[in-house]
Amino acid sequence: MLQLAEDAGVMLATAESCTGGLLAALLTDVEGLSHSFDRGFVTYSSQAKCDMLDCDAGMIEDCGAVSRDTAEAMAKGAIARSNAKVALSITGFAGPAGDDDEEGLVHFACHNEDTSISHREEHFGAIGRDGVRIKALRTALDMMRESLDGGN
Repeated sequence: MLQLAEDAGVMLATAESCTGGLLAALLTDVEGLSHSFDRGFVTYSSQAKCDMLDCDAGMIEDCGAVSRDTAEAMAKGAIARSNAKVALSITGFAGPAGDDDEEGLVHFACHNEDTSISHREEHFGAIGRDGVRIKALRTALDMMRESLDGGN
């Protein structure tokens, strides 16, 4: 995936909530290709999403911090506040969730500045924080790869 970014001359960014920066860590761990990664935003709280990614507080209040709208706003904010052309956002309930929250629910958005924004909603279930985070990383990398590869 980093090689695709390198080949395309594209910088990447991340906006993470429930994964706490794990995706950014993966993208900076490949020797010789980590320069394709511009920056990562760890926005665990709703306030951080507003402050760092310019998400609208009213939208988060109405839709929830774990929603399609918030994931898309996070990805758009990461593009706007970086030198990246492709940004991936992750927001979810890694577990255990509150009374009205679904443990394992994660929303992803991948914004490719040149083409489009895509969204995925995953229901990983009550597999524990580590399990949700690992599955979220796999989904995020797949989405970034698809965006860079034109869906092929």
